[in-house]
Amino acid sequence: MDGKFLTIYKTIGENLRDKRKEKNLSQQQLADLAGKIDRSKISDIENGKEDFLFSTLLKICKALDINIEELFKK
Repeated sequence: MDGKFLTIYKTIGENLRDKRKEKNLSQQQLADLAGKIDRSKISDIENGKEDFLFSTLLKICKALDINIEELFKK
């Protein structure tokens, strides 16, 4: 992963974790709802360790019933 984007990856991950917890979902439950996403990928995204595809982020947002813009807010 490119270090110059690390801050935005961490912001997305933190916001994703917060939204998931607001919905009282485990990482596994979110992975199942998002379809064909491993729980470990959810964990890596939440911890800012995963250089994910945009489509993966869209699937997660759909599963959480949120707008993608919510993940980019600090």
